Amino acid sequence: MIQTVTPIDEHRRREVMSATQGCVQRVRALTGYTLPMLAVNFDLTGRAAGMYRVRDGQPEIRYNPYLFAKYFADNMATTVPHEVAHYAVDRIHGGRKVRPHGPEWRALMRDLGVEPLVTTRFDLAGIPVRRQRRHAYSCACRRHELTTRRHNLIRRQARRYFCRVCRDELAYLG
Repeated sequence: MIQTVTPIDEHRRREVMSATQGCVQRVRALTGYTLPMLAVNFDLTGRAAGMYRVRDGQPEIRYNPYLFAKYFADNMATTVPHEVAHYAVDRIHGGRKVRPHGPEWRALMRDLGVEPLVTTRFDLAGIPVRRQRRHAYSCACRRHELTTRRHNLIRRQARRYFCRVCRDELAYLG
């Protein structure tokens, strides 16, 4: 039987917040840019250990308290600088279009002394993982399973998806 992982406690959360603040200060020293401290939340679930985003004009970093509990040292060493680098690149190059893991981000990660890896491969046993519902679509050659997000984009006529093999447009099977 797989043991369910308990999210990090308040003491560990404060450690992560302190490490995030320290990393922001290191980026300030490296770049010379004034970066205000940002909100740090522990409300991320699923497969990702961290996420940087701007919501209602406010930057925030979200951490997965379950993955931090299971892999605390790894996440402190890699996820914290990874997300802070996203924040810094967004603030420094905000008006320009920069790729999320582009050369600016990779260079800053190296300056922070961290290998600029995009993803990690954690064992998710015992971690609550949200599973998206899949919707059946077909083309001329096969059946496809699309996520709810893509399904809704098709329904709103905001996107069209095509098979990579036969190039036929995907049709909803209902």
